[in-house]
Amino acid sequence: MDYSKINIEDIETYTLKEAIAEYGNEILPLWRDAVYMKSYRLENRRYIGCKAKLADWIIGTIQNETHDVTSFCDIFAGTGSISNRAVHLYDHVIVNDFLYSNNVIYKAFFGKGEWNKDRIYSLLDAFNSIEPDNIRDNYFSDNYGDKYFDMASAKMIGHVRDVIEDIKNILTEKEYCILIASLIYSIDRIANTLGHFDAYIKKDIQPKKFIMRMIDAKSFDNVEILQDDANAVAREIHTGVVYLDPPYNSRQYSRFYHVYEVLVKWDKQELIGEARKPKEEHMSDYCRVKAFDAFKDLVAHVDSKYIVVSYNNTYKSKSSSSQNKIKLEQIHDLLGKCGKTKVFSHSHNPFNAGKTEFDDHKEFLFITEIDNEKRNRAFSSVLCRG
Repeated sequence: MDYSKINIEDIETYTLKEAIAEYGNEILPLWRDAVYMKSYRLENRRYIGCKAKLADWIIGTIQNETHDVTSFCDIFAGTGSISNRAVHLYDHVIVNDFLYSNNVIYKAFFGKGEWNKDRIYSLLDAFNSIEPDNIRDNYFSDNYGDKYFDMASAKMIGHVRDVIEDIKNILTEKEYCILIASLIYSIDRIANTLGHFDAYIKKDIQPKKFIMRMIDAKSFDNVEILQDDANAVAREIHTGVVYLDPPYNSRQYSRFYHVYEVLVKWDKQELIGEARKPKEEHMSDYCRVKAFDAFKDLVAHVDSKYIVVSYNNTYKSKSSSSQNKIKLEQIHDLLGKCGKTKVFSHSHNPFNAGKTEFDDHKEFLFITEIDNEKRNRAFSSVLCRG
C-alpha cells in the first residue's frame, strides 16, 4: 500500500489499534507523526479564568510599564498562560499554584530535567493500543465511569494512571510529569462536562475515542516551580514583578477540578456524593468573605518592585456565584496606598462553562510601582501581625 496517499488528518482520528488493523504495522510512523507531533500546547485545556487570550496584552503592558527588572513571579498561576510568556523574557520566573494538577503541569511544560522522547513515544504507543474490554474495572472507572466519562474511556484512563504509577521508579521526574500532564490534556477533550468537574452532564454519554497525545514539553533553567499558599509565598520571595490573578468569586478551583486533583495525587481516597468529590483540601480564602483581608495581607507583605493585578468586572454578573468577592474600587484604593498606580482595561469574551451572563466584560490591569515607605505606613497594623 502507498502510505503517502493517506490523508494525515484522517489517520489522526484512528486509535493505534484501529490504524494497524486497517493499514498494517507499517502505518506506525505515519500515525505517530499525525498524533504525537500535534502536541497539546499549554493553553489547550478548558479552565475557568484562563488568561490565554489576554496573555500578549497583559505581558506587553507589563513590559511597557515596568523598568529595570529581571525577575517575575506568577503567584496564582492557574493555567500558566502568563508564565508561559514570562519564561522567555525574564532571567528568573517563579510559578506558583497550590493545586496538585497545576503543579505537575508546570513541571511538565516548564520544569528542568532530562527526558527521553523515544521512551515517551513507546509508552504512548502502549497506552493507545489498549483494548478496554481486556482490562478490569478500576478506581477511576468505579467512581467516574458513565458520569464524567463513558465507561470504556474511564477504564482506560484508570488503567493508564495505574501503569504510570507502577513504572514511576524507572522514569525521570520530568518524564513522569509529562505522562500525567499528557493524560490530563487528553481526557479534557472527552470529558462529559461543560469545562469543569463541579458536575457532569446528566444525559446518556456517547462513547468517545480515548487517544493519548503528548504535551509540548520544554525545559527552562530560569524557572522555579512552587506549590504553596500565595500569601505564604509572598513572605518568602524577592522579585522585580509579582503578578496577582487571584480567584474572583465563590467557586473553589480545588472543587471545580477535583477529578484532576484525584488523578494526580492518586491516593485512591474515598470519594463522596453524586459528583464524586474527595474531602475538602486547598480551599481558598479568596473565594470567601475573607477575600479582601487575604488580598490586603498579600499586598502588604510581597517584596517586589512592582505589583501587577489582573481583575475583571464579573462583580456585575447576574449570577451570585460569579460575582467578585473584591470590588474594583477596593483594589484601586488598596494599591494606591502602595505607590503610584496605573489602570489599563481590555474588552474580551471570557471562558464561560455555564449559563452565566456577562455584559460589557472587561479585564483590568493594575500596575503599581511600590513605595515601601508609603506602604509600610498604610499597612502598619497588618505588618505587625506578620
